[in-house]
Amino acid sequence: MLTPTTAGTPGPARPPPAGAPPDGAPRTTVRIDADERVFPGHYPGFPIFPGVCVVELVHRSALATAPGARVTLRAVESTRFLSPVFPGDRLTVELKWTRREGHWRCEAVAATDRGRAATVRLRFTEGSTPC
Repeated sequence: MLTPTTAGTPGPARPPPAGAPPDGAPRTTVRIDADERVFPGHYPGFPIFPGVCVVELVHRSALATAPGARVTLRAVESTRFLSPVFPGDRLTVELKWTRREGHWRCEAVAATDRGRAATVRLRFTEGSTPC
C-alpha cells in the first residue's frame, strides 16, 4: 500500500487541486501507481482506485500529521466519494484537526488534479489504548 508524504512547508510545490481546502492545512501527497495490486480486480479494463483505499490513505495521512500526542483511530464518522481516482493520479489529502468533546476529529479532502475525489471525517483518541 502507498505511503503518503507530508509537505515540508505550507503550500504545495504545485498549485493545489481544484476544490482543495485553504493553504496552511496539513497536506500529504501520493502518486497512485498503475501497478498497484488493487487495479486488476477493480475493475478489469477500467481500473479505479477503490474507495476503501482512499480512506486508508486518509487514515495514514492523519497519523502522519496528528497534532501533539499519538492518536488511535476510533471511528470513520463519514465518507463521501465524489469522483474516481485512476492509475497515475496524484492524490493530495488536506486535513483539518479539531479537538471535540475529549477526542480529536480529522476532516479530510482527498483530491486529484481534476478536483475533489472524496471527503472523509475520522475520530481519534489520544494514546494507543485498545478499542
